[in-house]
Amino acid sequence: MVRFSIATRLFCALSALSLASQIHAKDEVRPEIPAPEAAPIAMLYDLQSGRTLFQRDVDRRFAPASITKVMTTYVAFSKLKEGDASLRQQTGVRPETFREWSGKGSTMYVPHDAVLTLDQLLHGITTVSGNDASVILAEAMGGSVDNWLALMNDSARRIGMKNSHFGTPNGWPDEGRTFTTARDLVTLGSSLLRDFGEEYRHFYGKRTYTYNNITQNNHDPITSKVDGADGIKTGFTNQAGYGFLGTAEREGRRLMMVVAASDRANLRNTAARNLIEWGFLETRNRMLFAPADPVATIPVQNGDTRRLDVVSEHGVFATLMEGEDLRDVKLSIRYAGPVVAPIEDGEQVAWLDVSHGTAASYSIPLYASRSVDTANPFERMYNGLAGLFS
Repeated sequence: MVRFSIATRLFCALSALSLASQIHAKDEVRPEIPAPEAAPIAMLYDLQSGRTLFQRDVDRRFAPASITKVMTTYVAFSKLKEGDASLRQQTGVRPETFREWSGKGSTMYVPHDAVLTLDQLLHGITTVSGNDASVILAEAMGGSVDNWLALMNDSARRIGMKNSHFGTPNGWPDEGRTFTTARDLVTLGSSLLRDFGEEYRHFYGKRTYTYNNITQNNHDPITSKVDGADGIKTGFTNQAGYGFLGTAEREGRRLMMVVAASDRANLRNTAARNLIEWGFLETRNRMLFAPADPVATIPVQNGDTRRLDVVSEHGVFATLMEGEDLRDVKLSIRYAGPVVAPIEDGEQVAWLDVSHGTAASYSIPLYASRSVDTANPFERMYNGLAGLFS
């Protein structure tokens, strides 16, 4: 593993800026981080920079309850994108499914003789949190609930949810087989937005949904109440308490948050609103590198060029909290050396590690700015000689 530090072009221009004067006026009432009594588990993450802005007991396992349905929609969106199904596809209801899930917990009120589209079922899951809709969709798209659970758990492993397991498609209590952590839920929410942004915007963030002449409200505590909020999912069981995975975007900057294990719905709702408002109002992002800007140059072995510029996909941002400035930011490049040709344009070849003082560091993937072919014998000889004198 090779690592080296880099400086940014912005340090000279911005390092002396104090964030305090830019964040708020002295007399303005500000949101505060929720107390442990209101949100025993909490996490706030900046998707633009990759920095965790706040964390409390983020690796503690808990039952996600209906937040489980976010993974059900992730798998459904995957199958739709792969062409294995379409939103217009219709399905009926198995008699066994109707008997078990009719009117059980939060429900879409699907009749026993209904014929629904996958589009209707997904709205019934994302907006009204239908337990019945989740199982009907799992059986329609997966063939059986067991097959669907295998897809859910495979997807969880693939996207990096290291401390989660799903035993139901809807989060109904299952004697502890379904569990997750705040850190894993942030991973899930971030992956949903990254992989299925169009589908997310189509299905999430709706305030009401009407099916079979029954209109139900979404219990999301931040959408239409917090500027830029557009989802994602609440959850509640007696065992787990009240939880919420939510997100909001302002001026291109998106935050993802989790609050969980709250004793009452009003505590969760207030905690969720305060935490995400705190994140937007008490921190600021600074662009260090635009998406097309070379972040660093790394050596290449056996290539038709000896050095390669690496870039980020969405730019590199530093999140600064009150009292911080760019002098607190340290950047270093990390890659499994040597980087050997051939290399494809856009291939990930390195990581940018970003740290802020004593705060936990985070990493941003870096990609090849161009393709590098394998050197021919003459180029290898030339590069070898050049290396001796460099």
